[in-house]
Amino acid sequence: MSIYLHLHTDAMAPRQASLVTKAYEQALHKLCVKDRDDPLTEMIAKKIIKIAQTGIKDAAEISALAILELEMR
Repeated sequence: MSIYLHLHTDAMAPRQASLVTKAYEQALHKLCVKDRDDPLTEMIAKKIIKIAQTGIKDAAEISALAILELEMR
């Protein structure tokens, strides 16, 4: 499942959805994930949404924090 399905099921406001999508795309680019069916995309999506829900409003910061959390696992 990609971030886009999460956005529909979590019923985010348009501005929040845009922020989450941008952070997700940045994370995929930095991690060089091209295959959208890769299970890693689901983990990235969940981390991005979790971090965005803390109130951070900068996509680059959300992306960087998600990558850091994934690297710690």
